[in-house]
Amino acid sequence: MSNWLDALTTLITQPAQTTTAILVTVAQVEGSGPREPGAKMVVTAVGQFDTIGGGHLELQAVRIAREMLDEGLSLSRERRLQRFSLGPSLGQCCGGVVHLAFERVTPAAADYFSFLQRRLREAEDSWRLVALDDAAPPALCDGDGERLHGPGRLPTLPSLSTPSVNALGACLVLRDDNGKRWLLDACLATRPLLFLFGAGHVGAAIVRALGDLPCRVVWIDEREEMFPDELPANVRVEATDTPEAIVDGAPAGSSFLVMTHNHALDQRLSAQILQRDGVAWFGLIGSKSKRMQFEHRLHERGIALERLADMVCPIGIPGIVGKEPAVIAASVTAQLLQVWEQIARQQQTAAPQLHSQLVSPI
Repeated sequence: MSNWLDALTTLITQPAQTTTAILVTVAQVEGSGPREPGAKMVVTAVGQFDTIGGGHLELQAVRIAREMLDEGLSLSRERRLQRFSLGPSLGQCCGGVVHLAFERVTPAAADYFSFLQRRLREAEDSWRLVALDDAAPPALCDGDGERLHGPGRLPTLPSLSTPSVNALGACLVLRDDNGKRWLLDACLATRPLLFLFGAGHVGAAIVRALGDLPCRVVWIDEREEMFPDELPANVRVEATDTPEAIVDGAPAGSSFLVMTHNHALDQRLSAQILQRDGVAWFGLIGSKSKRMQFEHRLHERGIALERLADMVCPIGIPGIVGKEPAVIAASVTAQLLQVWEQIARQQQTAAPQLHSQLVSPI
C-alpha cells in the first residue's frame, strides 16, 4: 500500500491530470483507536492509498470521502470534521472516539504537496494548517510557526503563539479567536536513519523489508553494479571506495548495519563506528565465533570493552535461526523496529506536554 503523500503527489502532478482526491486525517483520538493522530489515507473515486486503521471505521471514511467527491459545490464537499465512536454501532471494539478530518485535494494543490514532499525527503519537519470551517488553501509552517508555503498571514492560534510548535504532538484541532476550527497537522520527517554497508543478498533483502517502513536508509557498497535499478523511495545509494568517510559524516542518532563481502572491511568499519559518538545502534552480521574474533582484534586496536558490548553480533531476534536472506531480513527488521520504537518512546517522554493548555474542545 502506497504512502499517502507519494500517492497523492503522483495523482495530482501528472501531466493533464484531473484527478481529485479526499485526504482523510486522524485529527484526534480519545481513548483507544486503530491509528494514531496524524495517520492519513487518500481516497479517489476508484482507489485508496495508505490506511487509517482498517475495519468498519475505514469503510465508513471511504464512503464519506466518495460522497464528498460526488457532491455539488458546497463547503461540506471541501472540508469536514466527523466524530466516530468505536463501539458496537460501528462494529469495532476499540472503545475510543476518533475524529476524522476530510479535505478535498485537486491538481491546484500540486505545488503545495510537492513542496511538502521535498521537505520530508530532506528530513525537514513541517506543520500543515488547514481551515476546517472554510475552503481557504492550507498553509505550511515550520517549527517556529513561520509560514513556508500557502496563503499570506497565519491565523492567531494558541499553538502559534508559543516559541515552538514542535512539542504539540502529531495532530491537533484548535479554535481561533472567532471560534473557527483549524487542523494543525504535524508532517514530521522520518527519524530513524540506517547506514547499511553491503549490497549482497542479505543486504538487498533487508532493503526490501525496510522499503515500506518509517525509516530512511543509506545503502553503501563499492560495487555499483550490485544495486538494483529500482529502489524504495526511502532508500538512497552510495557507491564509494571510502565507506569509512560515510561513517564519519553520519549524523548523531544514526544506526549502522555492517555486512560487506570483505571481513577486513567489516573490521575497519566496526572500528570506525565504535570509535565515534552518537550511535543509536550498531549491528554486525556474523556468528558468535566471528564476534569473538572481532572483539579480540578490535580490543587490540584500543576499543574499550564497554564499547564492544554495544556491538550487536549475531544480529536478529533471538530464536530465529533460519539462514535464508528473507528470514534474516525479517528478523533484523523486527530488531531495528524494536530499537527505533524504544528511542521514540524515550523522546516522547522527555518532550514537554502542552496539549491541556492549547487544545480547545472540538
